[in-house]
Formats: sequence, C-alpha cells, structure tokens
Amino acid sequence: MSADTGVATTWKHPDKIRPAAMPGAARIAAAFSRLPSGGKPLGQPPAGSGLKAVPGTGGLPVLGRTIEILFDSTSFSQRIYDRFGPLSWTRGAGVNILLALGPDATQSVLINADKAFSQTGWEFFIGPFFRRGLMLLDFDEHLLHRRIMQEAFTRPRLAAYLQNADALVRSDLNNWPASGTIRAYPTLKRLSLDIASEVFMGGPSNADDARLQKAFIDTVRAGVSMLRVPVPGGRWKRGLEGRAVLEDYFRAQLPAKRAADSDDLFSALCHVKTEDGETFSDDDVVNHMIFLMMAAHDTSTITTSAVLAALAAHPEWQEKAREQSLALDGELTLEALDQLTVLDLVIKESLRLVAPVPSLARKAIKDTELLGHYIPAGTFVSISPWFSHYMKEYWTDPETFDPERFAEPRCEDKKHRFAWVPFGGGAHKCIGMYFGTQEVKMLLHHFLRRYRWTTTPGYQVPWDLVALPMPADGFPLQLHPLK
Repeated sequence: MSADTGVATTWKHPDKIRPAAMPGAARIAAAFSRLPSGGKPLGQPPAGSGLKAVPGTGGLPVLGRTIEILFDSTSFSQRIYDRFGPLSWTRGAGVNILLALGPDATQSVLINADKAFSQTGWEFFIGPFFRRGLMLLDFDEHLLHRRIMQEAFTRPRLAAYLQNADALVRSDLNNWPASGTIRAYPTLKRLSLDIASEVFMGGPSNADDARLQKAFIDTVRAGVSMLRVPVPGGRWKRGLEGRAVLEDYFRAQLPAKRAADSDDLFSALCHVKTEDGETFSDDDVVNHMIFLMMAAHDTSTITTSAVLAALAAHPEWQEKAREQSLALDGELTLEALDQLTVLDLVIKESLRLVAPVPSLARKAIKDTELLGHYIPAGTFVSISPWFSHYMKEYWTDPETFDPERFAEPRCEDKKHRFAWVPFGGGAHKCIGMYFGTQEVKMLLHHFLRRYRWTTTPGYQVPWDLVALPMPADGFPLQLHPLK
C-alpha cells in the first residue's frame, strides 16, 4: 500500500505482496503449483443418491499441497476455484481437506442444518493449544457454554468494559511520541493486550506483557506447523510451552477472581449463572479465558492495523472520519461510538480486505451432502472468508478500498448474507464481535483526534498469512501531530 499526505492510492490485494519474513515464499509455492499432481474424486457417492463426487488433486506424496496452502493460499484458492468450482479436495498437513469456497458453500457449512460439520476440524490444528475454548466446542455443549458466557456480554457489562478500556487508552497514548515513525503492529499488539487485560482481567498485565505476547503468538502459529511433534526449537513445542505459560498465569488468578465480584470479564466468568443455575468450572474458566484473550487482542490488533493502513493510503477517508471524531465531545459511551458512521464503513471495508481469520475449519462427523456433492465422514473442511471477500461476483472492483460499498443504496454485503463473514456465522458467530468492533472504533477515535498518519510512498503492507494475518515488517507508520 502506498500513501503520501495528499494522494489517494489503491489498496493492493495482499496476495500480491511477498511476505517480507519469508523471501521467495511465493515463488517457491508457485513452483510447487506447476508440479504434476494426480486427481481423483473424494469418496464414492452411494448408489442411487444422485450426489456427485467432489473433484480435486492430492498433490505431491507426503507434502500434498501444503506449501501452496501455507505460503500462497489466496492464489492457490483462486486456481482451485477456477479449475473445480466451489467444492474441491486437496491434501495438506497430512490430511485430506475439502475446500468449500464462496458464499453458498460457506452458508451451508456454517448453518450446518444436519449437524454434520463439527468444530473438531479446529482440534487438529489448534486443539492442544486452545483446548475446549468456545470455538472448539460442539452442538449442545457449545450452546450451554455460550449461554453462560453470554451473561458476561450483556450491554451493561459491555459499557463497563468500554469505560475501563477508554481510560487505559487515554492514559497510554499520553506516552506515545508526538510525531515520528513507530512500528505500529507490535505497538498496537502491546496496547491491545493491555486493553484485553484491563477488560478481561481487571488490570494491565504490565511486567507480564512480553511473556504473554510471546505465549499467544507461539500458540497461534503452532497450529500451522508442518512438523506436528514437540521437537526442540520447533513451532509445535513452542506452542505447547506457550499454552503452559498461559494456563499457569490464569490459574494463579482464579482464587482472587472467585473471591471477589468485580466488573472485568474474568470475574464475570467466575460468577455468571444462568436462570437454571448453570456455572463454569475452574477448568472451563481457564480454557475460555485463554481463548478469549487470544481472540480479543489478536483480532483487534489486525483490524486496527488494517484500518490505519487503509486510512494512510486514503487521506480523504481519514479526514471524513476525523471530522466526526472531532465533533464528538463528552463521555465516550457505546451510544456515542454508534455515531461514528464513517468509521463503521471503513472498518467493514478493512475487515473485508483483511479478514482477521482468513479460513475456518470444520470436520464432517458423518456422511453428508454439500451443494449436491457427497462428503464422506472424517473429511476436514476449510471455509475461506478471505476468498469470499474478493469474489467479483459479489464485490465491485474487489481489490479496491471502497467503504461506500457498505452504504445505502449499494449495500454490496447484502447481495448474499454470507458474502461478508469476518465474524463467521451460524451458531459459532463471534460472541465478542460487537465489543471488538467498538474497541477498534474507540482506538481509532483517539488516534483521529491526536494524529494524522502516513506511510512512505510506495509502501505495501507485507501481510504474512501463514497463521493469522500480521505485517512481516511490523508496519512502520509515520505519526504527525494534529494541528
């Protein structure tokens, strides 16, 4: 992405940017894509079912198409879609994977009408690191845990969370430089972790920041490890070590949280009770806290970074958003944030361009049907919000930053209810999506009132998509004092 203080430029599709942390990765993936690979259907439909077999290719022996999936995922998805359509199978990480691409396939899998698709698809990738987090639970157990957890996300509690987060951000920004270049991504990640600690734990983690950040990064990135055994120095082992750090940290806080009923989320999870008297065990609380803390600070950091990059490239939108923020005086409440309609459009467009969770995992636990195709039990399923967000069938000039596409009368996200799915959908739609969006708006609101920001001419954010999106160079951002 390029920007200067006066010229709006076009957002470039992140797949066209070679990850700076892995020189030549895209070229390597492209070379693998040209190697011959055999193809056969995924399972044989039952006689008389009228279902079609899913086409696809397994790729190379042992490796399958793992290299392409890890390092060239969006181009790989487009090639597969162009060749086979919305459903195809491939092989990666040692397992057969059904690629369910586009809004129709996404809707069928996420709505999951016959309960054939299980969250155990996540277990294979991140189960050892985020075991029994809300996203990894299924069906009745998931609904029970979600119903209990929903008591911690009522509007009065959200208002209290926002008030605490707002006070922390105001204080933190006072320590930022008035001008100059910062590495925005790690700076925002540290701030987002402090916000999550304030909101979820009742106070910043402070001295534990670096240790917890490393633990969260290691657990997230371990899920895409090519070597899925705990060898010294390997991602898998670092992920397991990170999980141990997080578990010890939250377990040490449990007695105090059980003893006092404060207004942070950790305390809320310790004390929430449904009308039927259902509560969380200590293990439940620890598991949910580890997952929620990861999801909250990672996704907010990614989204805020994407918005800052887009507004640096499009100063006219930065000024539109700033005009509304400067006009907003008084206490920053949920109701006040709802008035920042320009930021609403910009955040939605940024979530489209850089989906914080590029793909979603499921696993078929029984033979089933998807878009007229036979899906055998045991098949891993990958859904790609990132792919759907760039489909020309639903988005006008999809590689261009254009927040107006979400406004009346265009409302391009309404062309298909599953064309824009940054928060997932169905029973597992993100429970914290409203607060997460408001947190990002609150951060951007304070940025807009304090700074103008730019990037160097010709700069493009090198989004590393191996796990969750992150700028491989830390995202250098130039701050200018607002005069």
